[in-house]
Amino acid sequence: MKEQIEFSHRSVLLDECIEALSIRPDGVYVDGTAGGAGHSSVIASHLGPDGKLLALDQDETAVRVARERLSVFGERAEVVHTNFCNLAGVCRERNITQIDGLLLDLGVSSYQLDTAERGFSYQADAPLDMRMNAQNPLTAKQIVNEYSEDALRRILYEYGEERFSSRIASNIVRARESAPIETTGELVEIIKRSIPAQAREGGHHPAKRSFQALRIEVNAELDVIAPAIKSAVSLLSPGGRIAIITFHSLEDRIVKQTYTSLTGGCTCPKDFPVCVCGNRPKIKIITKKPILPSPEELEGNPRSRSAKLRVAEKL
Repeated sequence: MKEQIEFSHRSVLLDECIEALSIRPDGVYVDGTAGGAGHSSVIASHLGPDGKLLALDQDETAVRVARERLSVFGERAEVVHTNFCNLAGVCRERNITQIDGLLLDLGVSSYQLDTAERGFSYQADAPLDMRMNAQNPLTAKQIVNEYSEDALRRILYEYGEERFSSRIASNIVRARESAPIETTGELVEIIKRSIPAQAREGGHHPAKRSFQALRIEVNAELDVIAPAIKSAVSLLSPGGRIAIITFHSLEDRIVKQTYTSLTGGCTCPKDFPVCVCGNRPKIKIITKKPILPSPEELEGNPRSRSAKLRVAEKL
C-alpha cells in the first residue's frame, strides 16, 4: 500500500504517553488523533482480548493507514473517521458507557506537512487548502480570498500571534484585488513583503505564524479542545486518565485552563451555610508541570521540540 509507506510520523512522547495512560489489559482506550497509528499500535499492544481501542481521525488518509496498521489486532482495535470532538457519539453508537483513557496529539501531523499538495507547508508551492478533513467545505484559499481585512488581521494575530498581522492582512487584500491568491507560494511571497527585512533575519520562517493561524481557522482546531476534554472526562471511569500533547501556547493554554476548571469544587458564595450548587472536583491533575521531550527525542525528532504533555485523572 503506497500511502502506508509514505505516511511516516514519529510518535512524540510515546513512552511518556503510554506510562501516563496506565493501561489496563481489559480497559477501553481512545486515541483521538490516530494519525499513522504510532501511539495507537502501542496502546493496542498493551490490551488483552477483552480490551478495546477506538482510534479516531478526521483525515481520510490517516484512517486508511491506521486501519491497515491496526488490522493485526483484529476486533481489539477499531478505526473511526471522525473528529475527536464527536467522541461521545462514537461511544454511544457502540454502547460504550465508560472509557479508561484518552490520548490526544493535537496539531498537524508530519505526513500532512510533508505532503505538499495538502497545502499545509510554506516550504512548497501548492494549492491553498490546509483541510485535515477533505469533507470540510472551508479551505485556506477561501479564507485568504473572501475574509475581510479585519477578519484576516484578527485570525493572524490571535491564532498566529503574528505582530505584523495588520500589514499582512492589508497586503493580502491588495493582492487579491488583481487576481485570486491560489497557491501557498503566492501567499508566502505576500507575507515576506509584509515583514520588515530585519524581522526576517534568522529565527523562524516568516510565514510560519500566518500558516499556523490559517490552518487553525480552516480546521477550527482551538474550538473543539475544551468541549472534547469535558466530554471525555464525563465518560472516564474513576481512575481513568486523559493525556494531551500540545505544540503551541494557544493549545496548551486551553488544555491547562480546562483541566483547572474541572478541578474546582463548590462555587457557592462563601456566606452560604451549605452547598447548593453540587459542584465537586471531577479530576486531579497528574502533571503539575508539563512533560517535555527528552534530549534524546529532540535529537532524533526536531519537530518534537515544542511538544508538551499534560495528564489528568478522573476522581
